[in-house]
Amino acid sequence: MRGFPASSIGVTCAAALALPLAPPAAAATSSSTPPSSTPPSSTPPSSTPPSSAPPTAGAGPRSGAYVPGSTRSLPLAHLARDRAPGAAEQGLTRRDVRPFSLVGVVWDRPTAALHGRVEVRTRAAATGIWSGWKELETHNADHAADPGTRESTSGGVRGATAPLWAGESDGVEVRVRSEKATGADRSAPAAARLPTGLRLELVDPGKGVPPGTGRARTGAARSVPAGRKAKPHVGARPGIITRRGWGADETLREKGAVYTKRVKTAFVHHSDTGNDYTCSQAPSVIRGIYRYHVGSMGWRDLGYSFLVDKCGKIYEGRAGGVSKPVLGAHTRGFNSNSTGIAVLGTYSAKEPSSAALKAIARLTAWKVGRYGMNPRGKTYLKSGGGNLYPKGRKVRLNVISGHRDGFATGCPGERLYDRLGSVRSKAGKYQGR
Repeated sequence: MRGFPASSIGVTCAAALALPLAPPAAAATSSSTPPSSTPPSSTPPSSTPPSSAPPTAGAGPRSGAYVPGSTRSLPLAHLARDRAPGAAEQGLTRRDVRPFSLVGVVWDRPTAALHGRVEVRTRAAATGIWSGWKELETHNADHAADPGTRESTSGGVRGATAPLWAGESDGVEVRVRSEKATGADRSAPAAARLPTGLRLELVDPGKGVPPGTGRARTGAARSVPAGRKAKPHVGARPGIITRRGWGADETLREKGAVYTKRVKTAFVHHSDTGNDYTCSQAPSVIRGIYRYHVGSMGWRDLGYSFLVDKCGKIYEGRAGGVSKPVLGAHTRGFNSNSTGIAVLGTYSAKEPSSAALKAIARLTAWKVGRYGMNPRGKTYLKSGGGNLYPKGRKVRLNVISGHRDGFATGCPGERLYDRLGSVRSKAGKYQGR
C-alpha cells in the first residue's frame, strides 16, 4: 500500500466508510500516562533500560483497565529536540505500555495528507529487546471507499498510516517529522503540514471469539473444503477460513453488508504490515488490521474482501458472504464490481511465497469464475474517482489486476506485482482453460 509521493500529495483522499457501532478509538483516549515532553535518550535501543514508569493502565479506548482485544489511543506531543529550522516534529518518548501487537498513527481529517516521515520502535514483551526504528507508510488513502459514496462521507473516518505488525510488545516510542512538500503546498509553513489530531494507536488483537460465542454470520470455525467445479470455467472453491475461524468480534463492525452487481475484477494488494509474522500468528494479524480499520480509522468493517497469509491460507475479509459480490474498501475508485485480496506482508523488496501465489490463483479462479470472467482476460470498470482516472471514465483492466492499476500507489509491492502474470496463467488453468 505504499503510495507514490508525487501522486499522493495532490490527492484529497476522502477515505471511507460509514460509522461503526462504537466510536473510533481516537475519539476517546485512555490517558493514565500523559505524553512526555522530555527528549528520548540518545542511547542505542539495545543498551537503553526500559522506562522506570509503571505500565500504562488503559488498553481500551473507554476504560482505564487493561482489556485484551482492544485499542489504546495516545495523543502525540511536540518533541523538544534539535531539528532543521521550521521543521515540525511530534511523537512520544520511550515508555512502558500495556501489551499490543499492531501499531499505527491516525489523524483527524482523512483528506489531510501527512507530508513527512513516521517511525516507531517497540520493545518485545518476551525478551525486553527494543527493535530498530521502522517506518510506517503514510500514503494509505488508496485503500478507501469511492469518493462521494455514503461510506466515504462518514464523519467518523480518519486519516491514517498503514498499520505495522510488531508482535507482542510492551514498550513503544514514536516520532513524526514533517518534510518539505511540493506543488501547491510549497508555500505552507512546515509546522502546518503535519495533520491535526495525531494519535498513536496500539492494537491488542486479543485471542479471538471462542467458537459458539459472538455473532459469526458466515459459517463455522473451520476451513471450507474445496469442491468439484460447479460448471465449466469455474475453479473449485478453495478452503476459506471464515471470520469466526480467525476470531472476528462481530460487535465491532456496522451491521449488514452492501453489495454490488457482480465481480469483474480481482485487485491484489499487500497489507504492508511487514513480514515479521508466523503463519500461526496470521489470525492475530488479521484481527489487528480489523480493529485498526474499524476502531482507529472509522471504517464500517475490514476493508479487504479476502486475505492470504504466506503459508497459502485464505481468510474471509469483509462480512457479507464469501460467494457474494460484497462492496469493500480496498481500491479507491474501483470498489464496485470488484473484489480485493490482500497478501499479509510487505512485498516491495521481498518475494511472495509460492504458496501465497497459488492461493491467489485458486481463489480468483473460483471467485471471478462464478461471474463468467476469464482470469487471463481483460474487462472494463467505471471509475468512481481517484488519482489515475476521473469519475465516470470506463477503464480497461486485467481481470486480475494489481492495486496500482487503479490508483497511483506502490501496492501490492514490486515483487508481488511482477508475479501477477503467472497468477493469471495458473488461475486460467484452474478454470480448465
